[in-house]
Amino acid sequence: MNARANEIDSRAAWWLQRREFWERSPEDEAAFESWMNESEAHRIAYWRQSAMWSRTERLAALGPSAPEMEPAPSRVLPWMLRIAAVIGVIAAIGAGAANLSVRPQDRVYSTPVGGHETIGFADGTRIELNTDTIVRARMTTDQRLVWLEKGEAYFQVKHDPAHPFVVMMGDHRVTDLGTEFLIDRGAKKVEVALIEGRAWFDRTGSKTASQTALLTPGDDVVATAQSMSVAKKPVAELAAELSWRHGLLVFRGTTLGQAAAQFNRYNRQKIVVADAKAAALKIDGTFPTDGVEVFTDAVHNVFGLRVQSRGADVVISTAQ
Repeated sequence: MNARANEIDSRAAWWLQRREFWERSPEDEAAFESWMNESEAHRIAYWRQSAMWSRTERLAALGPSAPEMEPAPSRVLPWMLRIAAVIGVIAAIGAGAANLSVRPQDRVYSTPVGGHETIGFADGTRIELNTDTIVRARMTTDQRLVWLEKGEAYFQVKHDPAHPFVVMMGDHRVTDLGTEFLIDRGAKKVEVALIEGRAWFDRTGSKTASQTALLTPGDDVVATAQSMSVAKKPVAELAAELSWRHGLLVFRGTTLGQAAAQFNRYNRQKIVVADAKAAALKIDGTFPTDGVEVFTDAVHNVFGLRVQSRGADVVISTAQ
């Protein structure tokens, strides 16, 4: 590892120590965000060290417990020793990776409307593609980079601190810190739901903290070109969002308009809800993703709605 790389890792270790143990002011946070946004190398160095720090904490938890002698000050020496160990590991990894000069050939994977495919990679990572989805992957010995061009995918990432796994969605990205997550990329927004582990979400080129977030399990981030918000989602809601992996759609208090939109993602035959009154009705139930007829039969029987075939579409409306 060259002198510049060592300098970046040392600075990353300093920032990690400061954020874990020191009192932080808004000015400190602004300086940290500025440093992180200066280059990709800064972000990767910080994420690596954060991941390794978490690993050392888990290893320490497995060892024999010792009585607490002194509270706050006694934590500094173990921290510095672990930071030194982390820097040593990164230096060794970096020296090995520097000798790899593979020029990757990107691979494109896609599913048609109603399609479902799971892709496995040599490192143990798996990506599950939902309907009408396109993914481009660059997976080599020194780089793990995926572009979600459109659609929805579920990622089960094999963690490797030396080679962060990065998913790009336009100018937004997710960087894995040992993670399972779901990404849905629409025309105007990106939604990321973290199932397990941790991940860093940010927008490339952004200079503000409002465009970055460290995600933990249950976090759901929705980002557009102008905004970003993060909220916690219940386990049951996350499970429902992942039901497509089993060929199902789960509705809990879902309006017919929203349910029709979900079915239309998976089927060439489209459901049209013709009026606002019908669209606002709410339904509970679990249906196969290709079960247009099952669904329309249910809304006819439950709500007394009119169901008519009109060309290739099925039209739902209130009975006159």
